[in-house]
Amino acid sequence: MSAFENFGVRQDVTEATRLECGICWTVYDPVDGDEVAQIAPGTPFAALPEEWRCPNCDAPKSKFMAIEA
Repeated sequence: MSAFENFGVRQDVTEATRLECGICWTVYDPVDGDEVAQIAPGTPFAALPEEWRCPNCDAPKSKFMAIEA
């Protein structure tokens, strides 16, 4: 499956899955959290608030895609 085939798909996202913004390619890594939005390290993508946006380009969560391990 290519990165674009899973664009916006959340079924296979685990708590450790890293996701990449489809607009600017910023990576959300649960290990790091998001310092800009004061999201604690260890926070899985699914636990991010619905209003969370990409810290680089302000894209919504729906624009993030899973990165293959």
